[in-house]
Amino acid sequence: MNGLDPDDELAVAPLKEHGLAAEPVVWDDPAVDWAGYDLALVRSTWDYHLSRDRFLAWAGAVPRLANPAPVLAWNTDKRYLRELVDAGVPTVPTEWVEPGGSWTPPADGMVVVKPTISCGGIDSGRYGPAERDLAAAHVRRLADAGRPVMIQPYLSAVDTAGETALVFLGGRYSHAIRKGALLTGPDVGVAGLYREEEIAPREPSAAERAVAERVLDAVPFDRADLLYARVDLIPDAAGAPVLLELELAEPSLFLGMSEGAPERLAAAVAAAVAAAVSRTAR
Repeated sequence: MNGLDPDDELAVAPLKEHGLAAEPVVWDDPAVDWAGYDLALVRSTWDYHLSRDRFLAWAGAVPRLANPAPVLAWNTDKRYLRELVDAGVPTVPTEWVEPGGSWTPPADGMVVVKPTISCGGIDSGRYGPAERDLAAAHVRRLADAGRPVMIQPYLSAVDTAGETALVFLGGRYSHAIRKGALLTGPDVGVAGLYREEEIAPREPSAAERAVAERVLDAVPFDRADLLYARVDLIPDAAGAPVLLELELAEPSLFLGMSEGAPERLAAAVAAAVAAAVSRTAR
């Protein structure tokens, strides 16, 4: 995407208050001098999943990047969920199918099928018992193309309660939003860069705040080094919040959904710039 997302535009004026200018550039533009910036932020890179190896090579070559390249490498493959499960984080149960592998759909219940490397709901679908053959074909199509696959039960609470996405800036909780159900049926492709979402402000429960904190504490990085993070939670069958996804690469931050959020992001960026400049000067 060439240019800033309208939501990210909200942080431009607050950044100026910190003496910082924001310039939108494309990550794979060979003419960009990344060393000339005090800090580079990954934002609307909706195409990274199409060439992840090249994207990570680029990230590793940027002198000052937020979030840093090791975080992007870890988070852009959803198999990171395995580590969080091992760390005791309550997570949506997940089956994994490696490239070339096979999978037998359950006899009942709805499932969600998606690649472990994707964004925006691309190549993802929801399947009921009458669509078992379509679900198996979806898994086979991805696995035969050399793409790892994840299969999760469809938690029906998303149709009523929706997801709660908690946004953290500079390692601290900032605000939250409600996301409506994204997947309505089998994968039939997406017209555009991502599936459109239904978004509204939300005040998270104490239980959701606690789980989100556990998630960030379990990440194998210093959470203070995470300029931004979004923890997406969903109620399980008992109503308890469980982790659906942790977004550390290029999450929408929904700055327009919370008063003061653009200013909080600008303050976190200013602190990150100061730290990056200080490290460079040593």
